[in-house]
Amino acid sequence: MIIDEQLARQVVTKRQANSHKGTYGRVLLIGGFYPYGGAIIMSALACVKSGAGLVTVATERDNITALHAHLPETMAFDCEDKELFEENLIKADVVLVGPGLSENSKASRVFKQVLEKVSEHQSLIIDGSALNLLAKTMPLSFNTDHLVLTPHQKEWERLSGLAISEQTVDNTRKALENFPKETILVAKSHRTQIFQDQLLAEFTVGGPYQATGGMGDTLCGMIAGFVAQFRKNYFDSVAVATYLHSYIADQLSKEAYVVLPTTISAALPKVMKQLSE
Repeated sequence: MIIDEQLARQVVTKRQANSHKGTYGRVLLIGGFYPYGGAIIMSALACVKSGAGLVTVATERDNITALHAHLPETMAFDCEDKELFEENLIKADVVLVGPGLSENSKASRVFKQVLEKVSEHQSLIIDGSALNLLAKTMPLSFNTDHLVLTPHQKEWERLSGLAISEQTVDNTRKALENFPKETILVAKSHRTQIFQDQLLAEFTVGGPYQATGGMGDTLCGMIAGFVAQFRKNYFDSVAVATYLHSYIADQLSKEAYVVLPTTISAALPKVMKQLSE
């Protein structure tokens, strides 16, 4: 199936008058450990600007001031605060772990806590460094069927055991059998594809102007925001978030040689407004 503006208009609907911030989902983002603090900031920007109701960031204490300078709309705490970490992990509708998480002992401990504490009613999005940590612990069972993986080709190679040259549609579907049946795979490349069981989504948007640091951090933040809000069909929500990430970049590239991830986030509210009308 080709993801286009028609599906985007079906997913991004007008907000109801009788609603509040809780209506649009509670999201916990985990990452931004030294020296990758900017990654979780870009994820948070994308998540908030896509419309998630309540966004909280678990990061290193030294990163919180920078986060709030960019985005005072988020809540944030030191990931070493075990009480706050567990409390927010339990409350979240959507948990995103990985942007700038690193792969050191602290990151491994935090990731293990997430896998142990996440529950069946929550959506878990695994990105960046957390995908490499996951590859080291496979095979394992997951506490939720609402799992989204967002690897680029090298991360998928580590996770699936498939060399980049072997990452065909059939081989990728076979590798996904090691995960819960409802798992959504966002297989990032110059021709990104999205898999879920027998579903396959493809895109006709995007280009080399997106080849810059932080693009994946912004994408997973958008996915988290969409999954938190548009819960009727998880696959469509993930697909449309991914589509809009490249669609907006296409529009910006008409006047820019390189499209920065933060400019995609900045454009999100206006584009979503247009789609909802």
